[in-house]
Formats: sequence, C-alpha cells, structure tokens
Amino acid sequence: MSIVRLSQPSVPAAVACLVGSLVSLCVGTSFAKSLFPLVGAQGTVALRTAFAAMILLALWRPWRRPLARRDAAWICLYGATLGFTNLLFYLSLRTVPLGIALALEFTGPLLLAVLSSRRGADFIWVGLAAVGLAFLLLFGGAVARPDAAGAAFALGAGVLWALYIVFGQKAGNAHGGQATSLGLLCAALVTLPFGAAHAGTALLDPSLLVAGLLVGIFSSALPYSLEMVALKRLPRRTFGILLSLEPAVGALAGVVILAEQPTPLQWLGIACIMAAAIGCTATARGTPAPVPVD
Repeated sequence: MSIVRLSQPSVPAAVACLVGSLVSLCVGTSFAKSLFPLVGAQGTVALRTAFAAMILLALWRPWRRPLARRDAAWICLYGATLGFTNLLFYLSLRTVPLGIALALEFTGPLLLAVLSSRRGADFIWVGLAAVGLAFLLLFGGAVARPDAAGAAFALGAGVLWALYIVFGQKAGNAHGGQATSLGLLCAALVTLPFGAAHAGTALLDPSLLVAGLLVGIFSSALPYSLEMVALKRLPRRTFGILLSLEPAVGALAGVVILAEQPTPLQWLGIACIMAAAIGCTATARGTPAPVPVD
C-alpha cells in the first residue's frame, strides 16, 4: 500500500522528496569526505558505488525484465560515465570545498542545456555562469582560490555529467529501475579497481564497510529513490529549478559538517552559477532536468 501512495505524491510531498534528496546527497557526501584519510577518495567512491549498486539491485531485481542488446549497451555507457563522474568529483573534494565543487560541476549540464537549446537568449546564462566561474577561480587571492587540480577534476566531472545525461536519455527505453540499478552496477565495476589499487585490503575492514554502506545509502540509494518519487509528480521545469539549489545545499552542508567556509566572493560565484542554472531551466523548452550523480 505504501508503494501505491508514493507513486502519486502531492506536489508539496514531491517537493519535500526532492529537497530531502538534495540534503541526503550533500550530507552523505560530507560524511564520505571523513573516509578520505582512511581509504582515499578512490576507495570511498568504490565503497559508495558498490553498496549503492547492491541496494538497488536487491530493490529492483532487474534480471526479471527482458533487456534488448541495444538498451544494454547504452546502460553500460551510462553506468561507466556515472562511475567516472563520481570518481573525478570525489578526487576534487580532496582539495576543494563541497559547495564550490558542486558549483563547478554544475557547469557541465548547464552548458549541455544551452547547446541543446541554441537560442541567443541562452548566452545570458552562459555569461552569468562565466561570471560565477571567475568569482570562484580567479578572484579572492591565492589563498582563497580553490586548488587548480581539484577545480579541474570538478570541471571534468561536469563534462562527464553532461555525457551521463545524454547516455541516460539513450538508455531511457529500458525500465527506470532496471536502468538505474544496472547502471550503478557498471559504475561500481568501473570504480572498484581504482579503489582496490589505492586502498587495498583496507576496503574490507568491517568498520569501513559499515561506513561505506551508510555512504551508499545516503549519497546514492536514498537520493535516487526520492528523486524518482519527485519526478512522478513535479514538472521537469520545476524539478530542474529545485535541483539548481544543490550547490547552496552542498555549501551549507560543508559549513555545518566539514567546517568549510567559502569567502563572500565564492558565495557570490556559487549564487551566479545557481542563477544561471535556474534561468536556463525556467526558459528551456522541453529540456530534460539533469539528475544529481555526485
């Protein structure tokens, strides 16, 4: 009965699910950073994707549905891109605050949306995002500016996030739960070798396995499930606008949980990129909303 009720949520309930998804994702990612000294970013993302894949495979049991070879190929690309996106993003978090990394990553799907639209007015949002990037990367002095390598990892994750959206649309012929669970399995297969090479047998420590399970739940399994509930009720434009709040939620989580303190200019840069994402989504015509993958 509970599943039936969740499949038709009210609009306020759907908004609450999406906001809860963003909070869960950012809190889970903040907690994941505490594992970096133990297994590194590579080991942490391997634990996250492995446990998230196991949870969603048990939930959706994708083997019960037939899968066309063409759909399977797109799901493999979608999942592999998801794995590398997470890997680059976690590598960026070693030296870049969470809110800034999220803002930098957001430029990837924003650019994809603009290129897909190809309207002159969309260059306004490109310019606003460029101003935001300047505030984040160029101003504020050498101490305030994020690490160059970390920023490059975050921007690279943004490019892969855009490809993830493209491949996810191609894999859309498959059932949503089947595509997501199998995609996460592919992501885990991509990230596990990097995690094992970096952390070795430390990944098998029982206490770390429990921590990895929690990261997998709060950073992937729970947010993805809540997003699927929200998508059933919210218009894609509304979904995309609310999703644009993610950098701010991430920055606040970084302040509260990780004691990360962005400078005023960095807050302004985050706000500019968020405003560009909201503007692009609000004026788009039929552009699918990107789903968080961090």
